[in-house]
Amino acid sequence: MIRNQEIIIRNLKDLSRIIMSSKQIILSAFLVLLSFSCSKQDAAVQDKSKANKVTPTVEAVKAEYGSLPLVERLSGNVKAENQVVLSAEISGVIDQILVENGQFVQKGELLIKMNDVSQTQQLNQALAGLKIADARVKQAEAALNARLAQYKRAKSLASKKLSSDFELETALAQKISAQADLDLAKAQHEQAQALVNERKQALSRTEITAPIEGTVGSRNAEKGMQVSQNTPLITIGNLSDLRIEVILTEELVQKVNIGQTVELIVESNSIVDEKIAIVKAEISRISPFLNESTRTTMAEIDISNSGLALKPGMYIPVDILYGESTKATLIPKSALFTDPKTGSVGVYIAQGIGTEIEPILIDKTDSGIQSSTEPVSVKFVTIDILAKGRMDVGVNGLKPGDWIITVGQDLVSSGNGMAKVRTVSWKRVLAMQQLQREDLLKSVLNQ
Repeated sequence: MIRNQEIIIRNLKDLSRIIMSSKQIILSAFLVLLSFSCSKQDAAVQDKSKANKVTPTVEAVKAEYGSLPLVERLSGNVKAENQVVLSAEISGVIDQILVENGQFVQKGELLIKMNDVSQTQQLNQALAGLKIADARVKQAEAALNARLAQYKRAKSLASKKLSSDFELETALAQKISAQADLDLAKAQHEQAQALVNERKQALSRTEITAPIEGTVGSRNAEKGMQVSQNTPLITIGNLSDLRIEVILTEELVQKVNIGQTVELIVESNSIVDEKIAIVKAEISRISPFLNESTRTTMAEIDISNSGLALKPGMYIPVDILYGESTKATLIPKSALFTDPKTGSVGVYIAQGIGTEIEPILIDKTDSGIQSSTEPVSVKFVTIDILAKGRMDVGVNGLKPGDWIITVGQDLVSSGNGMAKVRTVSWKRVLAMQQLQREDLLKSVLNQ
């Protein structure tokens, strides 16, 4: 009996060990399965992350070799040739306005007529006074002639001893008095004539005429308006010939001379290359006197405005070219990119594009989607900047003919090292660099 109990207890212990061993096996199997499932999920996440990195489309331009022009961009103030401001010469009320803004007028043409009632009345009074003075002169001349005749007769009688010396002296005194009366009358006549001339001049000031041949602008006059003396009323200038005024600093005065080449840039809201007009001209005059307060002086550029594209009062960019830098590889400024991880400055190069590839010509007929290359690898290259121009830079570390990415560097830096490349011309890149942020937004909205 005791022997049977011992056998049963031993069997129970063996069964317990078997159960514990089975639990460990099951737990180990579960952990293996869990680990395998997690590794599959991680692989799926990695594959999904790679799939999310879409190959971006960027724009690239071919690096060139040459020297950078030393350029200083200034703002030019456009003025018409012989631009003059006409002001009221007298105080009064405007009766007539005979011209409108934009009207072409000839020299001497009547522009504005002011009320002249008061001036006309004053002139009439002066003319009446002149008539009185003229009559007094004639009266004094007649009196003088009579006194001369009396004096001659008295002198003749005195020579014959037929009259006394007293009568001769009296006739002489009367002649001298008559001569004085005539001189006084003539002086009064001159005074009256001067008053008439003054009144005529005052009357003429009621009419404002064109002092030159040109176009009317900035009209600040309306019929019935009460104006004071020296009130600006109208501006006239010759729009076919313009003068661009540019302020030169003390430093620039040492570099710029009369005859220096300049480029006048008529900017546009379009990114189309042909819409950016660059007009070459020369500096016509430079004032030799610097302002004592600002230490600046004025340079003037004379240009023809046959197309009437420029208007007086405009501010336009003026690039003054005053030399060249040493030769180097040239890239647009927009290609420069600062690596957010290292802070180094460089560019992205699109590899695998041959130097024989020509840029795609982009014009206003494009729908906004231009052809691009198949995905190619891109590489970030640090550079040394040798010289900076206004629109481009000379660098070390690149070769002429390398395709340099100018648009889309941010997409490339966070991508998979590949990009589709749209090759563009330097003209397009430079045109886009000149646009303001508002211009780009307008272009996008128009598309």
